[in-house]
Amino acid sequence: MGFKIDRIASSFVKEISYILATEIRDKDIQFVTITDCKVTNDLSFAKVYFTVLDENKKDSTLKALEDAAGFIRKTLADRVDIRHIPELQFVYDESIEYGKKIEDIIDDIHSNEG
Repeated sequence: MGFKIDRIASSFVKEISYILATEIRDKDIQFVTITDCKVTNDLSFAKVYFTVLDENKKDSTLKALEDAAGFIRKTLADRVDIRHIPELQFVYDESIEYGKKIEDIIDDIHSNEG
């Protein structure tokens, strides 16, 4: 990916996080953390990765984020200086959960050694 695409993706993470924290009143989106954003080279799509504090609410949070995508995209258009704001696709970020699982396995191995 080019430097410009990386910079846009970074701006999206920052701005979407700010929009979710300050401008959206949906209670299903209260404890969302935007972890990453991948933007296609032609700026037509952006995958926005998120995590939630309560894993039981990840499906309802995904639905709420999808419902708010139009508002978020419109607000991004006002804040990020590019001609075309990509379609936003929200994806639950499994990497933190995966990292925790690996960490638990390593801890289990170390506890069995001693």
